[in-house]
Amino acid sequence: MNSLFQEGKNCWRIAHAERVAFLIDGEPYFRALHEAICRAQRSVFLVGWDIHSKLRLLRDDDDAEEMPVTLAALFDAVAADRPDLHIYVSSWDFAMIYAMEREFFPKYRLRWKSHERVHFCLDGEHPVGASQHQKVAVIDDQLAFCGGIDLSQWRWDTSKHRIDDERRTDPSGSSYPPFHDVQLALSGEAAAALGQMVRERWRLVSDVEPRDDGADPKQDVWPPSVTPALEHVDVAIARTLPAHGDREEVREVENLYLDSIEAAERFIYIENQYLSCNRVGDALAERLSEEDGPEIVIVAPEETGGWLEQHTMDVLRARLLRRLRAADSHDRLRIYDARLAEEPHVSLMIHAKIMVVDDVLARVGSSNLSNRSMGLDSECDLAIEAGSSEDHRAAITEFRRRLLAEHLDVDIAAVAEAEGEHGSLLSAIESLRGGARTLEPLSGEVAEEVDRLVPDSAVLDPEKPVDADELLGAFVDSDDRQTERSGALRVLSLAVAVLGLAALWRWTPLGDWLSIDRLASVGEWIEGRPLTPLYLLLAYVVAALAVVPITLLFVSTVVVFGPWVGMAYAVLGAEVAALATFAIGRALGRDTVRRFAGSRVNRISRKLSERGVVTTITLRIVPVAPFTVINVIAGVSDVRLRDFAVGNALGVLPGVIGVAFLTDRIVASLRDPSLATVAALVGVVVLVGGALFALRRWLQGDAKGQ
Repeated sequence: MNSLFQEGKNCWRIAHAERVAFLIDGEPYFRALHEAICRAQRSVFLVGWDIHSKLRLLRDDDDAEEMPVTLAALFDAVAADRPDLHIYVSSWDFAMIYAMEREFFPKYRLRWKSHERVHFCLDGEHPVGASQHQKVAVIDDQLAFCGGIDLSQWRWDTSKHRIDDERRTDPSGSSYPPFHDVQLALSGEAAAALGQMVRERWRLVSDVEPRDDGADPKQDVWPPSVTPALEHVDVAIARTLPAHGDREEVREVENLYLDSIEAAERFIYIENQYLSCNRVGDALAERLSEEDGPEIVIVAPEETGGWLEQHTMDVLRARLLRRLRAADSHDRLRIYDARLAEEPHVSLMIHAKIMVVDDVLARVGSSNLSNRSMGLDSECDLAIEAGSSEDHRAAITEFRRRLLAEHLDVDIAAVAEAEGEHGSLLSAIESLRGGARTLEPLSGEVAEEVDRLVPDSAVLDPEKPVDADELLGAFVDSDDRQTERSGALRVLSLAVAVLGLAALWRWTPLGDWLSIDRLASVGEWIEGRPLTPLYLLLAYVVAALAVVPITLLFVSTVVVFGPWVGMAYAVLGAEVAALATFAIGRALGRDTVRRFAGSRVNRISRKLSERGVVTTITLRIVPVAPFTVINVIAGVSDVRLRDFAVGNALGVLPGVIGVAFLTDRIVASLRDPSLATVAALVGVVVLVGGALFALRRWLQGDAKGQ
């Protein structure tokens, strides 16, 4: 049989592996990695999208190991025990959008606090917007692991995926949802080749020269808990490397996908976190349109992760699924998500990146079926062909059936029996579906209003590095740019004028006039008037026009009127002041924008306006500019008045509540510095701090699916 693999086209190297094992889910992989590191003598290389120093590799009570079970402690222990051992750890120098998901100060945790022969660096050698997405571990150049599993805090799980598994917690002790992924273990020449690959990467990102003394044939580091599925088989190593600096791009991952899809005769089985790659989508659609093409089964997550992914990658997936279903004229396509329970509804997070074709080719790697995995992010996939070996074909078949048995909650024998009875992979799956835990048809559709908001995949999911001019071109037509610059200057002048007022209060002697005492005295005068509410609202409007810091107004209001009435007045005053300055911005700037900005920018503005409430709340909770500046800019934009009003009221409320309680307790403790008032102040500080911590945990939960 002719091999599908071609070095230099769809793979980097074809290397011999003495043993290969499929590690399904995090528990067997983390156990195998712990065993391998404990056996390491010369070198350990770990390359990942994320690596957490406090990750627990072993979770069972009966794991009475001499060596530590957390990652950083294990590194220190084995390094101290073996004077010839060096450990090299490299993690993606991540974008700030993932900060809530990452460990704080990884350099401190894994470099400064670790043994001198534990070397750590952050990998930033990639284009803007790209990531180092490979997940590779190499032990003594004899054993390697490669696949979709990072050594991250939310990856451990068993194949049972029990909803109430108390062991599935992150380093802080918080639980997280069930998680599914796959890693490949292999030894021999293929492991040494991956060792060469990670050394090349290490030299790009670190000034520490890695040791390179090859494997010791007398030392076996294969983990005792792992039984090989295949022996003596060739493995293809495929990579994605973006063009960067003087390095040319490598698209072996994409080419291997396309060649595998083209070669399929009976079926293509896919598990993947994402489905947005245009070229892979086109290849699948072409095969579906053929009269005698293969069956295609795709298992994907019900939702990809947090709010951001659901409003970006899920939208791109929905568009691609529509194309595939339109091409499926012969009813050979099934898309599923893996449901774990009905009441309450729980679905499995599919993070795996695998493909099985006709049970003669198995692929496990780091690449998602997204555009960026084909040409922007750094990826590494491994693929195995059965060739003429019946043993290898049987091993690939068993691997696929293990995955289906896990998702359908049946044993492997039941999958084999159903396939034999029906002669069709689709029919076999359909005959086994049912029960609380099963594969459920996935519509993948998103709300129409969300779909309208999301731009083309070239912006959200680029297939190659994008420079600033190209990104601008994605939004703005070239013939509109000159008029847009003119309109932008007018709007910018308005913003600069308002910012200038804010700067006067902050950085000139004029700011000395502002104090709590002065503002409180104004408030006390207002309190004594017969039309107190009206005067107070007018004071808030005047202060907003003068760009007086809104927090000072909140504090002075609470000092004069007390916490409860003060909170009500502060929220109402902030609302009226916001609407007044919003109206000024709209009156001065809206026509300017419409006349000069160009049709494309106006369309984008309308799209943004459909999420005006969320945007305004965000700007109030995380202010990026003074209160008045935000209001005027909002008025200049196309945000609807109703959305702005609702968003402003909801957005200022947490800040007003926090300021009110803190101010009230501070004033009380200053007037009567007794133990009770000081204790109450401490209690309020703890309460506000706890609320902020809870908000941070909520944001972390929204990011866990990445």
